[in-house]
Amino acid sequence: MQGGRRLVARILSCSAVVQSTSSLAFSSPFRTLGISTYFVSPFVASTSSSFYSTTPLTALAMSASDEVQKAADAAKTVGDGSAPTIFDKIVSGEIPSNKIHDDDLCIAFRDVNPQAPVHFLVIPKNRDGLTQLSKAREDQKALLGHLMYVAQELGQKECPGGFRIVINDGKDGAQSVYHLHLHVMGGRSMQWPPG
Repeated sequence: MQGGRRLVARILSCSAVVQSTSSLAFSSPFRTLGISTYFVSPFVASTSSSFYSTTPLTALAMSASDEVQKAADAAKTVGDGSAPTIFDKIVSGEIPSNKIHDDDLCIAFRDVNPQAPVHFLVIPKNRDGLTQLSKAREDQKALLGHLMYVAQELGQKECPGGFRIVINDGKDGAQSVYHLHLHVMGGRSMQWPPG
């Protein structure tokens, strides 16, 4: 562990340690996140019991683990009687956002932590108990359809080659904000399975 970050080891089938210091010798998308990347040979990992404890890091640092922890923390405070979420504050204008759509029922805005070249969120303006998709009521069917329609309309405009819509639900679904929101991501080829 370094800098309080939880790190997950990723063993690759390379023949040597590409890097075993705290600075990156090559460009990495993780560098902009303040995360170092290390690749370790299975041979080195299996023959040196002290390897993991003596090198600064022998893993590919995963920002996803931070998101999972945020989801676990947020799940403890679920409920529509909870304090306003960051999304409620965006809807009210208390927190600024880069809006790309605004109508009577929903808004869409760019994600501040994009996971793809195009990444925006579509959220209902009125949470009205819709903290999770699994909490949707029958009288919210039209709103759910509207959210999906807006997501695909903007997705086609922003990502003509295709896009992915993701809804995280609950702790195990890594939901970190309990105000229903659709992630729309594109601008690159998506991988499968997603999680």
